[in-house]
Amino acid sequence: MDGFTSPLIGDHSDTERTYQLELRLGADHARRRLATEHEREALFLSRTGKHVHPENLYSMPGLVRLALSLGGLYQRAVSNSRALRVTRNRFVVPGLPPALEGYTLLQLSDLHVDMDEANLHAVIETVRELDYDLCVITGDYRRDTWGDIAPAMEGMRRLRTHLKGTPLAILGNHDSVLMVPEMESMGYRMLMNESLCLEREDAALWIAGVDDPHLYQTHDLAAATRDIPPGALSLLLSHTPEIHTEAARAGFDLYLCGHTHGGQLCLPGGIPLTLDARIPRRLGRGNWMEDAMQGYTTTGAGTSILNVRLNCPPEVTLHQLSAGPDSVGQ
Repeated sequence: MDGFTSPLIGDHSDTERTYQLELRLGADHARRRLATEHEREALFLSRTGKHVHPENLYSMPGLVRLALSLGGLYQRAVSNSRALRVTRNRFVVPGLPPALEGYTLLQLSDLHVDMDEANLHAVIETVRELDYDLCVITGDYRRDTWGDIAPAMEGMRRLRTHLKGTPLAILGNHDSVLMVPEMESMGYRMLMNESLCLEREDAALWIAGVDDPHLYQTHDLAAATRDIPPGALSLLLSHTPEIHTEAARAGFDLYLCGHTHGGQLCLPGGIPLTLDARIPRRLGRGNWMEDAMQGYTTTGAGTSILNVRLNCPPEVTLHQLSAGPDSVGQ
């Protein structure tokens, strides 16, 4: 995987991006996804051009800023949003092949790289010092859910130079499918309802990734699992935890996601005011289980609407695989 290079060349022209996308996904898939984006964007716009989706309301950042300022919390909340931490999580997988013992995944999510320059700098400075085997990124690169992708793509280009190997990535609800050829030209490997097999010695780990299940609902678990052998060790990358039930039924062992930001603005004790997802609250942050499948919902590295956080620190996460407490090397 480290030798992966894409045949696609990035370009800032939407026409060129569309052509590249059709080469990558097939004309039918690409055109249907773009048509869905245009339809969704039209729903976010009133006749006067004002954005009516909650994440895109022109007044929303000002309202949040005013509320925090009146409570004397605004500067603290901004500082919190840039205080990135490294969270370490251990997945105990019974029967894990010895060759995968200690295998470590770096998960990044909800970067919103064009939101706040200080936050992007914190991410870059943090990840460049970390030791891991594979980086996976679970979506949301752009600040808004509409508009020009160029600022977000520039941020992802800067980040890419500090990531080891070939990062695997999926799209979130803030992302345009036009990002796929652009990001693959940078050396990211996009999983669009696809899977790949990671091999180490005589062990195999299948990693699948689906398109956004939240806003666009263009995920396709059947396509993502098509090549995975029955009983194989498998991990799903999904932007949101909203398809946890279907993923468990599909036989995935592990599930990594983001989207919720852990609530971003939480009450003391980390109680979220909202998670913006159709999920039980137990899935909103950290570790969880669905039948035999283990999941993790990261609070994400970036912010949405406004670069503020309360009682919910931003994070990048290192997930280590282990067969159990008595494993070699523990």
